[in-house]
Amino acid sequence: MINYSPLWETMRKKNISTYCLIKDYQFSKGTLDSLKQNRNVTLNTLDTLCQILQVPIESVVQITLDNQTQGQR
Repeated sequence: MINYSPLWETMRKKNISTYCLIKDYQFSKGTLDSLKQNRNVTLNTLDTLCQILQVPIESVVQITLDNQTQGQR
């Protein structure tokens, strides 16, 4: 399961708003909506966020395994 809650916490700590991403970094509202809804985004988008925020990917996205996947390993 993909979870972008680390992104929102990191943005809060770095004092960067979604408005700033749209205005200063030309992020689309659709991409931000996908992030808010925990939908898939490209690795390029995640890389861009990491570069803007100057953080590792773990500060932007959290991926957890569901029960089915854990049982298959």
